Amino acid sequence: MLAAYLPGNSTVELREIERPAPGIGQVLLKMKASGICGSDIHYIYHKHLGDDPRTAYQGVVAGHEPAGEVVELGAGCRHFKLGDRVAVYHISGCGFCRNCRKGFQISCTDPARAAYGWQRDGGHAEYLVADERDLVHLPDSLSYRDGCFISCGVGTAYEAVLRGNVSGGDAIVVVGLGPVGMAALMLAKGRGARLAIGVDTQADRVETARGLGLVDHGLVAGAETLGEIELLTRGGAGVTIDCSGNPRGRLLALQATRTWGRCVYIGETGPVQFDVSDDLLHRQRTIYGSWVTSVHNMDQCCEDLDAWGLHPHDIITDAFALDEAAAAYRLMAGGKSGKVIIAFDGA
Repeated sequence: MLAAYLPGNSTVELREIERPAPGIGQVLLKMKASGICGSDIHYIYHKHLGDDPRTAYQGVVAGHEPAGEVVELGAGCRHFKLGDRVAVYHISGCGFCRNCRKGFQISCTDPARAAYGWQRDGGHAEYLVADERDLVHLPDSLSYRDGCFISCGVGTAYEAVLRGNVSGGDAIVVVGLGPVGMAALMLAKGRGARLAIGVDTQADRVETARGLGLVDHGLVAGAETLGEIELLTRGGAGVTIDCSGNPRGRLLALQATRTWGRCVYIGETGPVQFDVSDDLLHRQRTIYGSWVTSVHNMDQCCEDLDAWGLHPHDIITDAFALDEAAAAYRLMAGGKSGKVIIAFDGA
């Protein structure tokens, strides 16, 4: 079967490999959709960072956002059946540490922790072996394209919305309108946010968010942005989410939070600097750090999207066949697209 690998020099390598077979407690998935995440670009595609075997890319089949159909069951599988449509939680943990028992395999502390597409084979291939415990059912209303995005990006955004406790009484500001930022806006609207504001340095991303109906106000970041937000929200948003990972973006998110409001940081890498008294203490603000989500919450995310009639695949701007993976990665690395995925037959 055909599979895509990331050598680490901004290239993609296609190889013919043997079709895998599921072991005990595992299933074989026929792949239908496999997303490309920003972390794939930053940490693997351009240059392999670090040499810790627990976290660094180990030269496996790429792709940590898989969705597909169960076509073979290994011994001991009890909860899924042939033909089930699933997304895959992209970290397989030990199952016994306290983080795993909470469903947060992303924070598993055991050396056996392995991420699909990083330390074990991922979704950029025709078939994938996954542990049954890592699977999440897709409701009939959600497509495989929805599912692959939920596997990481949408799940990450969903957890941020939960940490911020977004409700119908809240105005929300999302800083950074890449795929995860747009997903956060979609989910906040689903939870009833009364006002949604999106901010990005790129005008085309702001326009995309407007065109998808994700924002009530889209702002191109500049010197006056904080004042604009304060005017629109009458003093600040109840919940702000930074998806930019940029020091200025993080500071804007914090300063745009109203007194007693909640600010959630999910954008990876880089520092932030702020005045502790003026920006945090005296305004009684709370900062949350959030990393991916839990298997339980990913299940709930699928149920909520079904109930709300929302589709993350609306944020997908480009889909490529597996043999076009190099072009897909080039586009995603350019930073101007929406979500980019590898799509297979039936997706």
